[in-house]
Amino acid sequence: MTLELADLLRELGPQVLGVLVRRGNDFAAAEDAVQEALVEAVRRWPEGRPDDPKAWLVTVAGRKLIDEQRSAIARARREERVEREPAPGPTEQADDTLLLLSRCCHPALSAASAVALTLRAVGGLSTAQIAQAFLVPEATMAQRISRAKRTVSGQRFDQPGDVTAVLRVLYLVFNEGFTGSVDLADEAIRLTRQLSAATDDPEVEGLLALMLLHHARRSARRTSSGGVVPLAEQDRTRWDTAMIAEGVDVLQAALARDRLGEYQVQAAIAALHDDAATAEETDWVQVVEWYDELLRIAPGPPVLLNRAVAVGAADGPLAGLRALESVAPDVPRRDAAAAWLHERAGAREEAARLYAVAAQKATNAAERDHLTRQAARLRSTS
Repeated sequence: MTLELADLLRELGPQVLGVLVRRGNDFAAAEDAVQEALVEAVRRWPEGRPDDPKAWLVTVAGRKLIDEQRSAIARARREERVEREPAPGPTEQADDTLLLLSRCCHPALSAASAVALTLRAVGGLSTAQIAQAFLVPEATMAQRISRAKRTVSGQRFDQPGDVTAVLRVLYLVFNEGFTGSVDLADEAIRLTRQLSAATDDPEVEGLLALMLLHHARRSARRTSSGGVVPLAEQDRTRWDTAMIAEGVDVLQAALARDRLGEYQVQAAIAALHDDAATAEETDWVQVVEWYDELLRIAPGPPVLLNRAVAVGAADGPLAGLRALESVAPDVPRRDAAAAWLHERAGAREEAARLYAVAAQKATNAAERDHLTRQAARLRSTS
């Protein structure tokens, strides 16, 4: 199979699934039928591609569904409907994007299952690619996807669901980053662009802007050996200025609609970081103001923690430590934030101790190594 054909089938697969689901077919059965139609396309299209590839896939997948349902009472009605309905029109892709994403992000699914099903059904990734991205065996991922399909199977779903749940799953995909042959951050941005074209919700634009503004820094986040480079120490000349400009434009358009949401606020904070030539030139006062807004919209321990760090940068480390007192001791990365603030306050010994504590609690090797180096740096100069 050529690369061109593979890309075409990956693009068309989710569109065809959306058509079948919107017509009232069972999600799991429709997804299986689409996969069979794609296999048939791989076998037959090299000899001659149809004039309308999408319509061809819809027809073949529809016939596969009929074959599977031939013993059901509704066989005659299903056959009649598939034969009677026209090929999908040019406007249907946008209508189906939110429908499919809503199904894949059903509240009955765990976050891990929703992410996997989204990447398979909407992203068009193979089970092997998804398994590699999440560093699990292919058989394990296949079971996870099958369980997810069974969970949503049999439920009538002809109207898009909660956009908030969809955005949460897309952001989870984005934060997985690059862990295999597929860059999941790029994939999340691609899917969010599709959702943006299918909806009229400024929070979708807010999430897209947030992803772009964060992803613009990707080449500066790691050393050549894979070590973590904190935001303040990144080489900002390596940031993608075109992506930053796009993110700011998307954000401004969303904010102009005056329907503020948490992703728009987070994007505004990211934009302030991206706009500064150096960490010292960041408008920390405005960052704190945006965190205050985020606390009003979506309060939670991570917001309080990040606000305390911003207060420390804007008003001094002692003010930051006072703000940190409202954050529970078991909140992830609290010790690292306290270490940074203590170091700025001149308490190097306490900062070193807290960096070491934070390193012990780190959830990945890169973060643990970075925090360990910070502790060692302070101890060697004390």
